[in-house]
Amino acid sequence: MSFGQNVAATKIELLKYKKSSQVATMVQKILDDKRKVLLKNIEEMIEEASKARGGIWDPLQDIYKSVNEAYLALGTNTVDSVAESTPPVMQVDVHVRRVVDVKIPALTVTEKDTKLMPYGFADTNSSIDRAAKQIKELLPKICKAAEYENSIFSLAKALEKTQKLLNALENVIIPQYQQKIRFILATLEEREREEFAKLKKVKAKMVSRK
Repeated sequence: MSFGQNVAATKIELLKYKKSSQVATMVQKILDDKRKVLLKNIEEMIEEASKARGGIWDPLQDIYKSVNEAYLALGTNTVDSVAESTPPVMQVDVHVRRVVDVKIPALTVTEKDTKLMPYGFADTNSSIDRAAKQIKELLPKICKAAEYENSIFSLAKALEKTQKLLNALENVIIPQYQQKIRFILATLEEREREEFAKLKKVKAKMVSRK
């Protein structure tokens, strides 16, 4: 692709494109460093997410089993009524942390100060008590697994955007600047040769007249 039609071959333009090329190269280096950090964090979080997921499936099966036993023993209406009337005893707080410049929600699970049981023993059985205890123990792990999954998704989106910018710099923007610089240099050199040739002719004429 030729830039001869839209590039002014002057020393000022040459300096401008050289500066722009330097800035683009610097941005390319920053983005490449960011890409490496994002990749490293994604790999680490995938490993952590895998561990977190692996620790929740068996306990979840136990919870499903306990809840199913409660439904069979007490009936759907009783279990649903207990669930709807029971106040929350666990609180999930969300705060934001940053990885590179990516905002990632982090979850913190805390147990509320409840001295009394949130439901009466007369209307329930051990299956409900067991399920409630299991859920309280498992909820922090579920939230941590969700946090890792969301973090991976957010970092992957940032990585995709960073890679697109890198590709544009490496394959389009920087090559265009370099080609413009080469065009201006070649044009200026050609002009210098033409001027030198003209000066030689003038000098030769002046010598021949003498």
